[in-house]
Amino acid sequence: MPFNIGFIGLGIMGTPMAGHLIKAGLKLLVEPINRHDIPGFYLNGSGQTLAVLDAVGAANAYLQYDIYHMQRMEGELAATMQRHLARIAHIQLADNPGRNEPGTGEINYPFLFAWLDRIGYSGWIGCEYKPATTTAAGLGWRRRMTA
Repeated sequence: MPFNIGFIGLGIMGTPMAGHLIKAGLKLLVEPINRHDIPGFYLNGSGQTLAVLDAVGAANAYLQYDIYHMQRMEGELAATMQRHLARIAHIQLADNPGRNEPGTGEINYPFLFAWLDRIGYSGWIGCEYKPATTTAAGLGWRRRMTA
C-alpha cells in the first residue's frame, strides 16, 4: 500500500508545485534513486518515475536521469536513455561501483557520451561523484576520455 499512498501524495502535491514552476518558466525534475544505496526510497526506476509524472500530468515535469543509479537498478543505459530521451531534462553521472568518477568502474562512458551525441541529447550532464582519491585527481577523467 505505500506505493498508492505515495503515488496519491505526489499527484496532489506535484500538480500545484508544477503549476507554479510553469508560471516561472522552470522545469520540475524528478530523480529515481537506487534502493541499494538508499533503501526505502520511493522512486527506483525510470519507468516508475515516468508513470508518476504521467499521473501528475504536468507538461514541465521531466526525468533527471542519474546514470549511476540507473546502472544499479536497470542497466541497459543506452537503450533506456534513447527510449526516454524526450522526457529526460538532465543527466547526472558517476561510475559504478563506488560512485566515483568516470573511468573507475564498469560503465563505458566514452561509448555513452558518443551515444548521447548520436541520439541528439542536447541537455546538461552534471557530475555527482565521490573522487576515488583527491578532488584534483578526480577531475582528470574528462581529459583522459577526450584525448
